[in-house]
Amino acid sequence: MATSERYTLGHHESVLRTHSWRTVDNSAAYLAPYLTRGARVLDVGCGPGTITIDIAQRVFPGAVFGMDASPEVCLQASTLARDSDVLNVDFAAGDAYALDYPDDTFDVVHAHQLLQHVGDPVAVLREMRRVVKPGGIVAARDVVYGAASWYPLLPGLDTWMRVYQSVARSNQGEPNAGRSLKAWAMDAGFTDVESTASIWCFSTTDDRDWWGSAWAVRAVESSFAPQSIESGSATQAELEEISAAWTEWVADERAWYAMPHGEILARK
Repeated sequence: MATSERYTLGHHESVLRTHSWRTVDNSAAYLAPYLTRGARVLDVGCGPGTITIDIAQRVFPGAVFGMDASPEVCLQASTLARDSDVLNVDFAAGDAYALDYPDDTFDVVHAHQLLQHVGDPVAVLREMRRVVKPGGIVAARDVVYGAASWYPLLPGLDTWMRVYQSVARSNQGEPNAGRSLKAWAMDAGFTDVESTASIWCFSTTDDRDWWGSAWAVRAVESSFAPQSIESGSATQAELEEISAAWTEWVADERAWYAMPHGEILARK
């Protein structure tokens, strides 16, 4: 892993709260047709495990493995799986640059919102390619932050976008990773790459509260806040402006937000 590489969002409650909303249907629908019963699956950068557990239920009795850099998050995911009575999934901390599995092990290797946070996404894709079986699928989905759109046009949200892009890049990430997935996969040695796009849209009262209220907290309490200041991307006053803007956005019943993603299904 690159020495200056750092996870921009961290594992604050406001971050895990949004990650725990994710399912196959809302975050990996492009992969759903390939989650067949009995498939052996690796979920790289699994976070709190909600997508991973959904995958395990779909491929049962196939074995599913979730891997994340954070042992604490893996423990949380294991607890969720146990509480959900999903027994064909295991979670363990690991390194996406050096997956602890032999060559040609999995039918599907999946990563959601991972490659935007790593310093060398092509190296991670090469490692995912190594552990997938011939004819198997490497699937990845990542956001294109720079193409996000919202209403109302609050200055504080413009500040948020500028600061987020700056902080992510200072951590060696690429906040617009979704648009590069196809190119990265080809650079990693894949010759068969299917590339699509999908979008998250938050407009209802519940959706606005879920997304905007989480960011109102993230901006001033998660690791995003000190990283913003340390990197020179924002001042404390600007972070407070961002937080206030998200709170204002949540309260506006006219508010709307769209977040596009790139997706790939790659075969070796």
